[in-house]
Amino acid sequence: MAGNSEPLSPRAKLAVTAGRAAAAVSRAAGKGSGSVIGGKVALRLDPDLLARLAGHLDVVLVSATNGKTTTTRLLAEALRAGGQVVSNALGANMPAGITSALAGGSAARFAVIEVDEKYLAGVARDVNPKAIALLNLSRDQLDRAAETRMLAEKWREGLAGTDAIVIANADDPLITWAASSSPTVVWVAAGQEWKDDAWSCPSCGGVLQRPSEDWFCAECGFRRPVPTWALSGDHVVDPNGVAWPIQLQLPGRANRSNAAVSAAAAAAFGIDPKVALERMYKVQAVAGRYDVVSYQQRELRLLLAKNPAGWLETFSLIDGPPTPVVLSVNARGADGTDTSWLWDVDYTRLAGHPILVIGDRKMDLAVRLEVAGLQFLVCADLDEAVRSAPPGRIEAIANYTAFQDLRRRVKN
Repeated sequence: MAGNSEPLSPRAKLAVTAGRAAAAVSRAAGKGSGSVIGGKVALRLDPDLLARLAGHLDVVLVSATNGKTTTTRLLAEALRAGGQVVSNALGANMPAGITSALAGGSAARFAVIEVDEKYLAGVARDVNPKAIALLNLSRDQLDRAAETRMLAEKWREGLAGTDAIVIANADDPLITWAASSSPTVVWVAAGQEWKDDAWSCPSCGGVLQRPSEDWFCAECGFRRPVPTWALSGDHVVDPNGVAWPIQLQLPGRANRSNAAVSAAAAAAFGIDPKVALERMYKVQAVAGRYDVVSYQQRELRLLLAKNPAGWLETFSLIDGPPTPVVLSVNARGADGTDTSWLWDVDYTRLAGHPILVIGDRKMDLAVRLEVAGLQFLVCADLDEAVRSAPPGRIEAIANYTAFQDLRRRVKN
């Protein structure tokens, strides 16, 4: 838990100053925000800096395969009803980026921190959070990420005995398994659209039964816990049975799910659901996601989809046919170099849409679309895709670095 704020030691102050200087040099050189390099420099000078910076803060950690950046943004907005918040809002979610974010939080009361799945247990040990929000686990970056069941087991081991209140999605069996080692869990029925990574029991390996929204393992008895919060249509139902309307500017069921988890997490900090949800309405975009921009006299909506579960959710929120759709896929280091995940995505959901294909791996995607029986046009770049698209707002869906490419292009 957060303690009283104490002045940083001379070593810690030096580390923070050096980190800020490194970040400033990185920004001046056009290398991005500088948060990662700044954090790396600071941690090199003081390896315990993350714990020192978090000492006076009430910290909530947010982790998942999909939705953690948006949930972090929604929850940070909700907690501002109770005091100043520091957050890694741009998504630098490994220890270096988190350290850079907390270095700017000396006057804050709360810290809302997005954490990469692989680093959750370690960051939790360092910052001693008051709460941890866990949304979902699914396949991602197949060339380097741990298999989802292995990751759930690591979370389970790392969170065993934690003092934190764990806010967990009861509809995801992997999240339930990971969270169930924790003494205090608030279960949220937040839904699970993508189920292909959760058909086997994480406890015994048996086949999970899914007769309805419930799930259970007939072999060992592991089952969906009874939730105390629930997403119900356009409302979140609290433990007292009161249904609070969710009114967001962000589209789609997945974001209503993120809002439901955020409301439950905010309640752990004493923020009333009505207040929390009203504040979430202020969020229009998250690090460029969902932005509608004007480019070459056309409107483009920018959407991020990094893995099969993310693409499935994104398909559910785009405008229907004949809305043109630009698909862009890269396979750079930050994306993962293995594109075999494309075969797990049900692209037939795009039937009827004019499809324009761009990106470093446009030919990989073209083969996948051809097998799916879809009509599409491979284009050299975004400019050609926009020129070739029929009238109407364009939905532009891209994985991580392809999304950053799109953002830079439309800003020029």
